[in-house]
Amino acid sequence: MRTLPRVAALLLGCSLLAAPSPSSGGGADDDTRLSTGRPSDGRPASTQLSTRPRIPQTSDGVRGEIARPIPRRLRGLARATAPSAEWRVAPGIRYHRWDQVDARGPIRAHLLTVNLRTRGVSLGYGSPGYVARTDEVSDIVARSKAVAGVNGDFFDIGDTGAPLGIGRSPSAGLLHAPKAGWNAAFFLDSRGRPDIGPLQPVLRVAKRPGMTITNYNSPVVPPGGIGAYTPRWGLTSGYSVTDGRRRGVRYVRVVRQRVVETGRRLSQGKRVRGVILVGRGRGARSLMALRKGDRVRLQRGIAGSPRLAITGNKILVRDGVIDVVDDREMHPRTAIGYDRDTGDVLMLVVDGRQSFSRGSTMVELAQLMIDLGADEALNLDGGGSTTMVAPKPGERVSVRNSPSDGAQRKVANGLTVRYRKPS
Repeated sequence: MRTLPRVAALLLGCSLLAAPSPSSGGGADDDTRLSTGRPSDGRPASTQLSTRPRIPQTSDGVRGEIARPIPRRLRGLARATAPSAEWRVAPGIRYHRWDQVDARGPIRAHLLTVNLRTRGVSLGYGSPGYVARTDEVSDIVARSKAVAGVNGDFFDIGDTGAPLGIGRSPSAGLLHAPKAGWNAAFFLDSRGRPDIGPLQPVLRVAKRPGMTITNYNSPVVPPGGIGAYTPRWGLTSGYSVTDGRRRGVRYVRVVRQRVVETGRRLSQGKRVRGVILVGRGRGARSLMALRKGDRVRLQRGIAGSPRLAITGNKILVRDGVIDVVDDREMHPRTAIGYDRDTGDVLMLVVDGRQSFSRGSTMVELAQLMIDLGADEALNLDGGGSTTMVAPKPGERVSVRNSPSDGAQRKVANGLTVRYRKPS
C-alpha cells in the first residue's frame, strides 16, 4: 500500500466516509455478537432490541442511529469542513484531527500514527491493574507511563468488567483468554512486527487429557467448561462467572502445583491465592477426579508466541479489502490497523452520537482505514468506550476526542504508546 499521506491532503478528493456498502441488504454483521452469555449492560431488553433479535456492536449495547442510504450520484464524495490539526507527540508518533461532511452528515476523526521502526517507540497492553477491573483510558495510559493510547477490547460491562477476548502484555505475559471464540486480534508477533488475525490460546492441564481448560481469567465459564482464575484476575466474582448458576458447579484451588482445596461454593470478594479452577456441568464432573495433594500443572500461552495481543469483535480490512458488511448502524468507533510499507500502526477514533459527529458504520470505518493506508484493520470497542488520549506540544496527556457519554467511561483495557529516548 502507499505510504501514509498527510490527513489534510487526504481529505481532498478521496472517498473517506461515503463508501457504498458491498452488501445489498445492509443488515447487521452476524459476527459481532457479544459472547458473555448475559446482556451487555443493565438496560431492559426493550431498550436494546427491536422486534427482531439484534446483535450489539458495542459493549454498552446502545442501539446505533441507522444511516440513511446514499444516492449513487453522491457516493464517494466527502469534503472537509475545517482544516486538519496535526502535531508530533514524540519522535515517530503523530496526532491528526479533522472534520468532514458527506451525504450522511458530519464526522470528526482522530488518528495516531505510530512508527515502530523509530528507536524508543513501542506499544503496550494497558491494564487497570487487574483483569476484572475497569478504569479511564487516561489513567490506564498514565499507569503504563505512556504518552498516548486508545481504549481496547469489548468487555463485560454489566458485571465483572473483564475483557471478552485475549490479552497479552509484553511484560506480564498472558492475562486473559477464551480457548475458542472472540480471538480476532491485533498483535505483535515473536519478532515484534504488527499483524492482525485470529489467535489460538494454548490452555491445558499437563498430563490430564480429559481436563480441558476453556477459559483463562474470562468473565464467564461456559456450560460444560472449566475456567482458570489467577491472582491477576483480582477479587473472586462468585457465581457471576457461571451466569448465576449454582447447581452443577465445582471449584479446585491449586497452590504451587498442588491441590489444596475443593468444593462447590464459589467465594466472592476474596483475593485469588494460587490458581482456582471453576467447572460447570461436564467440567465440574471432570474436576471431581482431583483430590487434595494431587499435582496439577496449568499450561498457558498463545500459539506463535506473540509479544503483545489485544482482541476486537471484527476484522475490518484483510489485505487491503473491506471484510465487513454492516453499513447501517452508526456509532462512535475505535479501530487499529497497520501499513506494511511504512511500518506505521494506525490508531483511529471517530466521534459519534453527537451533533457535530454522527459516528460511522462498520463499512465506513473499514473504508476510512484503507484510505489512511491500512493493509489490515481491526474494530475495537466503540460507543461510550471510544477514547483517545495524547498530549498537545508542551502540555500533559489529555483526552483528545469527545466521548459520547460526556466524560471518559471506565473500560477494561487499552493499547498504549510509549516513547523512551534512546540512551
